[in-house]
Amino acid sequence: MNYNFFAMLSRMRYINRWGLMNNTKEENISEHSHEVALLAHALVTIANEKFSAGLSADRAAVMAVFHDASETITGDMPTPIKYYDDEIKNAYQRIEQVSEQRLLSMLPDYLRATYEPLIDSSKADEQLRVYVKAADKLSALIKCICEIRMGNTEFVKAERTIRDSLSNMRLPALEVFMEEFLPAYELTLDELE
Repeated sequence: MNYNFFAMLSRMRYINRWGLMNNTKEENISEHSHEVALLAHALVTIANEKFSAGLSADRAAVMAVFHDASETITGDMPTPIKYYDDEIKNAYQRIEQVSEQRLLSMLPDYLRATYEPLIDSSKADEQLRVYVKAADKLSALIKCICEIRMGNTEFVKAERTIRDSLSNMRLPALEVFMEEFLPAYELTLDELE
């Protein structure tokens, strides 16, 4: 029997983010998931090294790789629409759940137990999910910073909103990252070297 799971996930590269925004550089969910994995790993590593959290940074990175997998079926719903009101938010959550189950149905039984906690958001590791969520928002902030640095004022309001949201998370490892590493995203290549 043939299974479509990995072929479907490879289509993440065709789904662009920030669909309602004028972008200087398009970003797809595959690129985004890669960045979220790097950031989630960093946040958990910071939490472990500075705050003795004792969590698996590797597991957080893997969770992050799959955090938007259901969007291969749903597409990327723009945040202003997704969270417009509770009715739309709840309906979209149900759509995501159906999409997650659809993806999981594309696996053979012998792999399902391994991928289910990565795809099915209701079965995710709750301790690590906080870090993946923070990394997801941090990736969005980085996108805004890069767009604004390129002169694109379309992202100014989103940048403020995302900064506020990150600040409200009150996650010590996130605060360390934002203080020690985030300023470098404002630099040019020459300044980074």
